[in-house]
Amino acid sequence: MSCECGEQGMSEQNILERACIADGCGVVMPVPAPSLPHHWKEFICGGGSAFCNIIISYPLNKLIFRQMMHGVETTFALNQLQKEGLGFLYRGMLPPLLQRSLSMSVMFGVYDECLQPLLEKRYNPYAAKMLAGVVAGCVEATLMPFERIQTLLIHPKYHNKFRNTADAASYIAKHYGIKEFYRGLIPILFRNGPSNAMFFILRDEVKDRFPEQETAIYQGLQNFIAGASIGALLSTLFYPLNVLKINMQCELGGPHRTIAYEFRYILRKRGFRYVNFYHGALLNISRAFLSWGIINASYEVFRKILYA
Repeated sequence: MSCECGEQGMSEQNILERACIADGCGVVMPVPAPSLPHHWKEFICGGGSAFCNIIISYPLNKLIFRQMMHGVETTFALNQLQKEGLGFLYRGMLPPLLQRSLSMSVMFGVYDECLQPLLEKRYNPYAAKMLAGVVAGCVEATLMPFERIQTLLIHPKYHNKFRNTADAASYIAKHYGIKEFYRGLIPILFRNGPSNAMFFILRDEVKDRFPEQETAIYQGLQNFIAGASIGALLSTLFYPLNVLKINMQCELGGPHRTIAYEFRYILRKRGFRYVNFYHGALLNISRAFLSWGIINASYEVFRKILYA
């Protein structure tokens, strides 16, 4: 991730310029005085942006989950939620609130921690961003027990089995052990690493090509559009992996099926039509557009506050 210049820390360009001077490129360039890193601020910015996003977009996310799980149309899933009532609408929000806040904190923080040393060693910027994004995505996967519990709480067949997040977590730990929290790990790894790397690369490319805005409103709108467009694109690209992950995590106990087995099972259940993996994709695009727009815009707001 490219950083802001000046007070906001060492930017990618600053690092490359330092490396050029160290190798004696023949160009005399001013070298900024070394300053202590403020990587912890990246963790806070990422976590705060995710918190804002979950509060706003959770009901839409729950609607899309029902479509992924059952392969039904939007109206049918919406009728399900209406019949269950308002009391169940925000049921299961605590795990994603904690998971996404920690996940985005790790995503931005670990990415920045990995990226700067790679750039200082004069790695190719794109290769450095790719590697840092994959590492951040793999570290994020350690938080998947939150996703696991959220899936069980949202699934209607578990409404009467688990009272809340703590009840579900203690039940799984007591009867199935730690391994059950990581059911569906492989699809998450395949999703997190590549999608994180692509997000940061595209985000920096778009940011560099957008015209500079002087007013805060236009800056926020520009950041929202950039994050929303990239998030919608990547969310759609990796949508089938989320379908696989959710279907694997809907099971409680029993054998841990492989991703290949799950793919064949869902394909057979949905009439051997690959397009049926994209049930709910249109709503998912809307959700991703809103979510990543909020994340990117609020991330920049937090960044301005903390680096001011």
